Parts: sequence; structure tokens; C-alpha cells
Amino acid sequence: MNVKMKCKLDYSKEIRWERNFLKKKCKEVGVEKEFTAYQMRLSANYVVVFLLLHLAFTILHCVMLLTTCEDRDKIYIDVGCYTLSTVLVTLVLWPSANPKCMPRLRYKKYLTSVLAVVFMVVTDLLLNIYHYHMDDWIIGSFFDTYTLFTIYMFLPIPYILPSLVLGISVSVIYTSYFVLYLASKHRYEISNVAHLNYLSVEISHQFCVNLYGAFFRIMREIIVRSSFLDRHQYVMEDIWLRSAREQEKVFLHSILPPQISQPIQEDIRNRIKFSEKHRNTPINIRRDRIMAIQIHPDVSILYADIVNYTYLTTTLTVKQLISLLHELYARFDLAASRYTVQRIKFLGDCYYCVAGLTRPDPDHAKCCLDFGLCMIDNIREVRAKEKLDIDIRVGVHSGALCAGVLGAAKLQYDIWGSDVVIANRLEGTGLPGHIHTSERTLQMIIEPRYEVQPGTEKARNDPFLQKHNVITYLIPFNVRPRTIPDLDIDHIKIIDSETELKKQSSIGLELREEFKKMPVGPISVKENFKEVFQLWGKDKDKERIRARPVIGIYLLHFRDPRLEYNYMHQPDYMLKYSMLLAWVFGLNLCYIQYVHDSGLVKNGVIVDLVVMLSLTVLLFLTWYKKLCFLRYSTQDHKYSRISCCLFRVAESIQRSLIKRIGIYMYTIISYFSIITVMLMDCDREEYEVVHIESKLYHYEPDMNMCFHPWLLTNMVCLIIGMSLIFTRIPFMMKVVVSTLEAITYMIILFFQFEYIVHHSLTTNPYFEAEYAHCLLVIITLLSLYFKERQTEFNNKINYKWREELLKKQHDAFIADQSITILLHNILPAHVANVYLTSLAKHELYYEDYAMVAVMFASLHNFQLDLPNLRVLNEIISEFDRIGRLSGRKDQNCGLYIYGSLWPRFAFLLSYKPREEYTRICYPGGPACSSLNFGSPQR
Repeated sequence: MNVKMKCKLDYSKEIRWERNFLKKKCKEVGVEKEFTAYQMRLSANYVVVFLLLHLAFTILHCVMLLTTCEDRDKIYIDVGCYTLSTVLVTLVLWPSANPKCMPRLRYKKYLTSVLAVVFMVVTDLLLNIYHYHMDDWIIGSFFDTYTLFTIYMFLPIPYILPSLVLGISVSVIYTSYFVLYLASKHRYEISNVAHLNYLSVEISHQFCVNLYGAFFRIMREIIVRSSFLDRHQYVMEDIWLRSAREQEKVFLHSILPPQISQPIQEDIRNRIKFSEKHRNTPINIRRDRIMAIQIHPDVSILYADIVNYTYLTTTLTVKQLISLLHELYARFDLAASRYTVQRIKFLGDCYYCVAGLTRPDPDHAKCCLDFGLCMIDNIREVRAKEKLDIDIRVGVHSGALCAGVLGAAKLQYDIWGSDVVIANRLEGTGLPGHIHTSERTLQMIIEPRYEVQPGTEKARNDPFLQKHNVITYLIPFNVRPRTIPDLDIDHIKIIDSETELKKQSSIGLELREEFKKMPVGPISVKENFKEVFQLWGKDKDKERIRARPVIGIYLLHFRDPRLEYNYMHQPDYMLKYSMLLAWVFGLNLCYIQYVHDSGLVKNGVIVDLVVMLSLTVLLFLTWYKKLCFLRYSTQDHKYSRISCCLFRVAESIQRSLIKRIGIYMYTIISYFSIITVMLMDCDREEYEVVHIESKLYHYEPDMNMCFHPWLLTNMVCLIIGMSLIFTRIPFMMKVVVSTLEAITYMIILFFQFEYIVHHSLTTNPYFEAEYAHCLLVIITLLSLYFKERQTEFNNKINYKWREELLKKQHDAFIADQSITILLHNILPAHVANVYLTSLAKHELYYEDYAMVAVMFASLHNFQLDLPNLRVLNEIISEFDRIGRLSGRKDQNCGLYIYGSLWPRFAFLLSYKPREEYTRICYPGGPACSSLNFGSPQR
């Protein structure tokens, strides 16, 4: 038995289109309130559509009455009642047409809906009763089907159950009217079994219309809730990606300035896009390498070095030393942010930065000097607090430099130039607790307020400073200004928590704004005129208009064929509900055909059996998977080969547009085959003879000789409704099919069975019955068209926005990947991830290694000017490439470049003998590099 068990049931995709599941998910993610608000907006839009349609139908009906009826005196009251009813319905529903008034109406929207239905039903039935008693006219009801469609599709009733109660109540009223006025007083006796069959046909029709309305409400709720969850998911993902990208950007820009990181990111993005398009094409990583170097002609450079740092390394533990440096450098970074100074990097006890680098600043010299005094203030405060014998030397010089990154891996932002070397020499030849600055820097101070002393003797004897004619001065630290507040970690944590709360609030606000943007229907005529006039308006309005999805006006097709193709080929996970409704409608049509079967067409039973068996098979195929899920959802169950085959067939139908269209067309053809049997069952010539003789000889004819035209019209109205509501069928096709159905039926009415239709019940005195039939078909077609048009528009706009969000997410993903790759080329991957995911900016992070190998390589006789920087870039890139190709994965981790110094370290996971000293000469030039190896322990 176990051999036959083949597969497990995967219902994860289908369950996302279950109403209960969607309702539960909306509550879980907290969008139920927004869903209710959107339902109100949607109801308000449907009310507007209904009022316009109802007004148009009333005008059309009244015009036809006034132009086609022979005795107008008897129909003036009809025109007056229809007009009054339309005015009352409009006045009652008008407040519900304003979405801003909907929240205030609450239970009043139920009252207004009931009143609107009462006005329509009472007008329809009272006119029938009036003409029966006053003019001896037996007329049929006109607004029964139309009123039921209105209840379920257009009235502002938010929930299904109240709509169902109201719809059933209307059906009971019309069925009662049928019994009391048409059956008992005109032609039928209720005690007759045949007449009971006619009553059952009327009840079955009312049941199908109510079922159709309930199906529409359920499908609309499923689609809207699914759209809400999709929008919530994609917006949250977009917010998350945007937030992560912003966090990475902040982290990245704290290491690399934006003007340097952006061209590198753009190059990485282009490489990612190229690799996506050409997956099988190898990428030449050495070709067109980016060297992001910028020249800054007017900046100030500051170098600082901690005095007695060697003493600290021998007296403090590693953790104490790192904590001390962390506090000092954190204070320096806060002060640098205040004085708009860009920290370049720190190497052990050396800290250097530049003012006027990220953006031009005429006060860059003053910023550097003030920042240097602040550094001295901070280190003396820490010295007093920790009772340590430490101090700081500061050197400041103004001039030009080149800034950027070199190499192909572990990119680090650095500065080069003779003025950089001068600043470094000023720091090295300065005094602790003083700023050693150049004459050029002091000359750039507009209002000097510093105590200036002559430079040191060591600086005057420095060969490099003498070569560049640099005159130096000392600025002592005499006062203790409170330039910046203390580094209060608790205060920073409070700020972080407040920022997180504001972030959560902004996410909720953005979600609400996105939900407010969700469309409720096609663009109104007023908005169309506004957009036409705005074409000559502001550019912002033009961009907004062009940004809208381009959709056809009437058939709502995407003008982009690719987008339309993708939309149409979406899988249909609601097919089972469409097939259930189609099966019920088919059963109803077969029952009506059976009741009216006179026995002239012997193949009627065969047609009914074939139709119902085929629809039952399709119903079983589409529902079998759900039935199995309901039966075995709580247990791990494996299914037989037959069940697996049925699952695959159902999934194949769901995914295939061609198969769904085939089922759709087969269903419609099956319905019309039943109607064809009913039409073939009618002998028109015999009916005409019998009807004429009954008038001449005053006897009651046998009305079972042919079909009842109003029942046939009701059947056609249901078929039109089924043609338009079938899920995931191209809207253009549904409109064409339903229009052809209406036209075909009207041709039958006017040309083939005009005598039978003409002598059926009418809806107004002297109003030809064929006009009444055609008017009902047209009203049904247009009402259902505009209803489905609203639904299709919402579906397509949501699909278009979903595609745009997916594209935005893809672009964000590429941008995120570029930032991640860049960060991993600056820091070790695990360190970058720690800072991006779990570590706050103010927290200390360090790693302790028991045994590593450290290598320093420096270039001698190498002038760091702009032409030679390209050569240096090639040298460092080759070193990085060799580092990637050699050793194990966790070895050869480059740290950074310090001028022309290139340090690296490798984890000693496996011992490899190496030379202790090696010289490498660069071919074609005088530069040589010295490589020294050591194995320090930490």
C-alpha cells in the first residue's frame, strides 16, 4: 500500500486566496482598520457609479415610454413615479457617495441602503397594482433582477450578511407578488402541480441572482484583501530595503565620502546588471578598473599623535587599551562632526583628518585649529579621569591634496600630496599639548584669537620643511573651553530609542498613505478634463500624468503588450469558485428547460445530462484539492497516484490561460445549448394559430406550448452575468462574449420569435413587450459591465503597482548589493555585518587573536603626486589580486593603505615557511618595496 503513496498536498498558494485566511492575515498584520476605510472609499465610488447608471436608465426608460406608447395618458404616472423614485434614491444615497462622510454614517448607511431599495421596489410593485386595479392591466415586475444586482454590487453595505438578508427579503417580496397577483388572479392556480413548477422556477431564478450577488461580494472581498496584503508586504519590504540601504549608506559614508563611494557603487551596479544579463559570459575584472581620486586645492589637514602610546601598550591590557582608544576616538569623532572636519582614518595612535574636504568651507583653517584645541581638551580630561600619563601632539597645515581610494580590495579612503606630508611633519616635530601649525594656515584666519608662539627648533631643522620653505608656529592650550558635551552613552541610547519610535511611527504613516493611494475605480470625467488642461501646466503635473499606468478606457487593456500578457497569464486560484457558480447556474438552466419541456425535442434530456456531467467533472477537478486539504490539513498525509494526477490536472488548468478560456467558452456554449433546446421545443406556427383562436373563441390557451419569454430573458441575464464574472479571463474577451450574447438574444426576440415575445407580459401599459425585454437585457449588461470594469481596473492598477514595486525592489536590491560589496571591500565581511545588524554606532567592537602574521610593505623613492598615484593603484591592485589568489579563504586580509605603506595580516591557520626579508622592484621604474614579516601576539 505504501508503494502507491506518491505525493503530498501543497495548498500554500491556494490558501492565500481563501477568505478566512485573508481575513485572519489582515488582522495579524494590523491592516483591518485600513481595509475598512478602503471599503468605505470603494463603496462611495460604487454609489457614484450606480447613481449615474440609475439616472441614465431612468431617462432611457422614460424616453422610451413617452416615444413608443400609444396612450400616453396612462403612462404619465409611470414616468412621474420613476422620476420621483430616482430623485429619492439619489437624495438618500448622496451622503454615501462622499468617502469623507462614510465614517460618520456608520449604521446610517444600512438605513439609506434599505430606503433606496424600498423606493425602487415599492415604485415597481405599486405601479403594477395600480394598473391592475385602475386600468385592468396585468403587467410584470421590471426591477426585480436589477434591484438584486444593485444590492450586492453598488449599495454601501460593507458586509456580506446584511446584503444577503436584504437581497433575500426583496426576493421574498417579488415571489409573493408573483403568487398573489400573477399566479392566482391571472392564469395559474397554485394548487395545480404544473403551476407549482412555475413557482419553483421563479424561486430558483431568485436564488441564482442572490447567489450571484453573494459570489460577487465574496470575490471582491478576496481580491481587495489580497491586494491589501500584497501592498502591505511590498511596502514593508520596500521600507525595509530602503531603511537597510540608508543604514548602509550612513555607515559607508562614515568611511568613504559620497563623492568617492558613488562612482564605485555605480561601477559595481553596472557589473551586477551586466552579470544578470550575461550570466554565461565571463567578466574581465581587471578591465576598466575605477580609480576614484579627487583633487582638493584648498583644505586644511590635521595630524594628531598620542604621546606615550608605547608606554600605554606595556602597562595596560589589550582590552583596557582598546577601550581607552575607543573613548578618545569617539570624542574626537563627535568633535569632528561639530567642526565639520572629515576624519580620514586612525592608525594605532595616529589620527588625521581634513577640513573643507566634503564641501568647500572658507573657514576650514579655523575649523582645524579649533578642532585641534578640542582634541587637546578631551585628552587632558581623559588623562585626569583615568590618571594616565598621556598627551597629544597636533600638526595643522593648509594646502592642496589628492583624496580617494586605491586598490581592488579592502578599499580605504586616504589623502596624498606634499601638503599632507608637511602636516605629518608638523605633528612629528611639534610639542605635546600644542598645535604645531604653518604660517599659511594662520594667514587664512580672518580674526586670529589664538596665542601664537614660534615653532620648534626641530621643525626649523627638518629637511622636508626646509625644502618647502615652511615657517611654523605653536598654539598652546591655555584655556579649557567647553566646546562639546561629554560622551554620554546613556543619552545616546535614549536618542536611539526615540529614533526607533519615530521610525515605527513613520512606517505606519507611510503604510496609511500607500493604502490611501489604492485606486477605487477608473478616472472620472472631471479628472480627465483636469488632466487635459494640466498638459499645458506645470512640469510636475505632467510627470504625474505620465507616471500613471497607461490603460485603455473601455476595455481596460494595458497598452504595453508584455504587461498585458503577463497579467493575463497569472494563475487562477479562484477557478473553483467560478466553476461552483457555473455548475449551479447550469443546474438551474437544466431545471427550467425540464419544466418547460413539451416532449417535442427528445434530445433535451441528453443535452442536459451531457452538460451537467461535464460541469460536474470540472467542478470535481477544481474542488478535489481543497476537499483533500479540508480533510487532511491537520495531519501528514500522502496521496495515491490518482490523487496526485488530479492535483496536477487542477494545477495545470489553474496555470494555463488557454485551458481556462476553453472551460469558459465550453460553459457558455453549454448554457446556450440548453436555451437552443428550449427554442427548438417551440412550434411558432402552432403557437400563433392557438393564440389567435383563443382570442376569437374566448378560451384559455395552453401556454406550455412554448417557452415563457420572461423566464428566457432572466436566463440570458444570468448567462451574461456568468460571462462577465468568470475569474481570470481577459476582460476584453468577457466584454465581447457578453455583448454578442445580448445582441444574439435581441435578434432572436425581434426576428425569430417576435410574435411570442410581443404577446408576453409587459412592464408598462402600451409598452411593447419586446422593448421591455431588450431594456432589461441592456440594463443588466451595462450594470454588470461597469461593475466588472471597476473590479478589473482595481486589479490591473494593483498589478501594475506591484510590478513597479518589484522593479523598485530589484533596483534597491542591486543598490544594496553594491553597498554590501563595497563595505565588504572596506571591512572584513563579518565585521561589516556586525555593524549593520547588531551593533550600535557608539558601542565598542574588537576581536582578539592569539597568533597572527603581520606584514608591512612600503615603497621607497616614490613621489606621491597625481601621475604616480595611478601607478600606485596598479601596484596595490596587483597586491590585492595576489592576496585573493594565495592561501586559504580566511588568510591574506588586507587592512588599508597608509600613504605608500601597505599592511596586511593573515591568520596562521597553517604554517608556511617564508623568507624574513624580501625586496621586490617594480619593473620599469626606480621604486622598490620592502616587505617585513613578524608574528606579534595580542
